[in-house]
Amino acid sequence: MLAASGADDFVAATMSSELFPPAPAAADARLKAVRPHDYARTRNALDGAVTGLSPYITHGLLPLHAVVSTLRARHGLQLRDKLMQELGWRAYFHHVWRHVGDGIFASLHQGPLPDAVYSRELPRDIVSGATGVPVIDQAVRALYRDGYLHNHARMWLASYVVHLRKIHWRAGADWMYAHLLDGDLASNHLSWQWIAGTASRTPYLFNAENVARHAPPSWHGEGSVIDADYATLDRLARTPGFIANTAGNHSAVAVPTTLHAPPACANVHAPEPAAVAGCDVWLVHPWSLADPPGGTLPVAVFDLDFHQRWPWSELRWRWVVQRMQAITSVCWMASGRELVAALAAAHSVCGWADPHLPWLASALGLPCPPRPFVEPARHCQSFSAWFSRLSGFADAGVPEQQDLF
Repeated sequence: MLAASGADDFVAATMSSELFPPAPAAADARLKAVRPHDYARTRNALDGAVTGLSPYITHGLLPLHAVVSTLRARHGLQLRDKLMQELGWRAYFHHVWRHVGDGIFASLHQGPLPDAVYSRELPRDIVSGATGVPVIDQAVRALYRDGYLHNHARMWLASYVVHLRKIHWRAGADWMYAHLLDGDLASNHLSWQWIAGTASRTPYLFNAENVARHAPPSWHGEGSVIDADYATLDRLARTPGFIANTAGNHSAVAVPTTLHAPPACANVHAPEPAAVAGCDVWLVHPWSLADPPGGTLPVAVFDLDFHQRWPWSELRWRWVVQRMQAITSVCWMASGRELVAALAAAHSVCGWADPHLPWLASALGLPCPPRPFVEPARHCQSFSAWFSRLSGFADAGVPEQQDLF
């Protein structure tokens, strides 16, 4: 059980100026504030009208199908609208995950250079924001400070890491996932593959002119390695021996550690079967943080096996646990096998499955949330092929197969 005093101390330690308060009201406010026309016009700029919905979508406060349905009802959006296309990317990445499974964690095909050319370790100057390339160092600082980055900043950072520093995309993807409040394995790792050119036809490149067009002056890169034309940058990306030199910037930031379990003050405990004996349990987990239905006992779980493989920053742990504390006083952490065994004492277990925790479907039989679009059944190897084959929206009366991960 979560002790009240420990929970109070834990909540008090969170930032009062969070960009994304972990609460349904904050999620709903974000959704109501979406301006699709402004989004389409300004989304590439760091100060553009982006939605800020991604942490709430990732953690189930605003399931993707509900976001799509709400935006259609409020704004009359169609598949061709830019915001729907961008939401489609998240659905597409999960489509790929369903078809290739753990294959998303290896290169789907060779990029501009063989995998063996790239280092598997991130250099210290990158992870401490001290490369001397302003756009990269600013992005790293924002990542650690906010647990969030504008999509354009993520693309710039990933492109620099892979193509100019010759670091394997997987090292960068694992690092960024650990620090993002909206970290989703499919969206994050397949996005890095798209940048790297191992899930797309060409590598994604950017230059100083592109940054100057979309970012404030403190991010600009005139005179740095990115101040080149695209033909030059493409040649450098395809040159095995080229690794960009750093400027020796010593204004490094402290690198947040990643944790396999929540901070001790979270008071998460081992499973207690007696606490759920004979109860109708609603399972709360990091990808299902919406308010539970009435008449159920909410039980929050963390899969120790998952977090040992995919550790999080303390900022992300605090965000998730703060929300869990608002839902329930029962929070367990153990292996998936141990959690399933403890939940067997309950009268019933309901909730939503998620591909991050496959045992939710395989062992507990929980259903996946509805999909937002009616998708093609076969695996589409590109977003354009997948999107062109969508039959419409899944809530438009078209039957949809709810297969489980």
